Amino acid sequence: MADLSLRRNMLYAGLCSLLLPLPSLAAQAPASVPPPSGKPTDTTAKTPSPAAANTPIWPAWESFRTQFMNEGGRILSGAEGTGQTYSEAQAYALFFALVANDRASFEKILAWTENNLCAGDMTTRLPAWLWGKRPDGTWDVMDSNPASDADIWIAYALGEAGRLWNERRYRALSTLLAARILREETADLPGLGRSLLPAPKGFTQGDQRWRLNPSYMPLQVMEWLARTQPQPEWRALANSSRNIIIGASPKGFTPDWTLYDAQQGFLQDTEGAEKGQGGYNAIRVYLWAGMVHPDAPDRQSVLDALAPMARFVRQHGYPPETIDILSGKHSGAAASGFSAAMLPFLRATQESTALQEQRTRLQARPVRKNAYYEQALALFGMGWDDNFYQFTASGQLQVRWQR
Repeated sequence: MADLSLRRNMLYAGLCSLLLPLPSLAAQAPASVPPPSGKPTDTTAKTPSPAAANTPIWPAWESFRTQFMNEGGRILSGAEGTGQTYSEAQAYALFFALVANDRASFEKILAWTENNLCAGDMTTRLPAWLWGKRPDGTWDVMDSNPASDADIWIAYALGEAGRLWNERRYRALSTLLAARILREETADLPGLGRSLLPAPKGFTQGDQRWRLNPSYMPLQVMEWLARTQPQPEWRALANSSRNIIIGASPKGFTPDWTLYDAQQGFLQDTEGAEKGQGGYNAIRVYLWAGMVHPDAPDRQSVLDALAPMARFVRQHGYPPETIDILSGKHSGAAASGFSAAMLPFLRATQESTALQEQRTRLQARPVRKNAYYEQALALFGMGWDDNFYQFTASGQLQVRWQR
């Protein structure tokens, strides 16, 4: 463990020295998070220093933190706050804590993630996707295959935390994580170029077909990576992400999952319960697209491609829980968290009447307090709609507490 900690400190120091010329990153980095001794535990976390604690300014985050985050920095994403933990939940919580200027929680969440999902060292491995209670009663990693959507959000949150909080250690860790994502979670797809895979393993079907998830590719985050990371492949990834979202949505409705074939292009997904459906994954595509800055590259082409969903919400008064991406047949009204996710998209597509209807729907039917995913969608959608945060054209985060 001593050798591991020493090597990690050397990696941080090397990267931090490269960042010294940046005036916004001039503060001295604190010691790195220590790796855990023995097996991961539910409460393993670095204790932030009193000076690191800021007063949060976002009531919705404080409610989310109270409901879902334990003392160790783990986000419990099951019903009643007793469930398993997914890397996505840790990633989103890092972002929310940054938006709220809650550095104490940010450090707890980061420490728990590194100690338990990365075996104590995020510089050497991507976070495991799933952590929870095993059949033998122990708590540990249950699925070690990473999830790229969580990984890019963690890299983004770390990088922007490094800028906004003037912390070179975060910036250095973001750079290391982004480089590992590029190596382990991307591939060159014929006709698309370098593209983001959902995970390092399990999504390549032979030599010519891949299973992709359009909601894993928030365009503002991909643009930020293309502009801030040294590898030129990130620009290709930003371009392919846009093309995947558009190509997978031929009728304006995005699927949860899509197949890409080198010869045939985009095909309806044939695996899982979501065959040809857009639902709990796809709702994030509209959410991310709606928050893209008006001056960002190719924003309008994406909004035009997805405009049928905005019209659907206007005509029906609600977003669908699931919808067949080709026929438009849907299962009925989604929960209120979906309405929250649609707010930025309806603003971006200038559907002012539908936008107000969804705000009214949220007032009449508040998002369920114990529903982790709905609450996460609400923090993203309503937080943006209430101007707690925005994204610039380059993907940089703008937060209320710095205005």
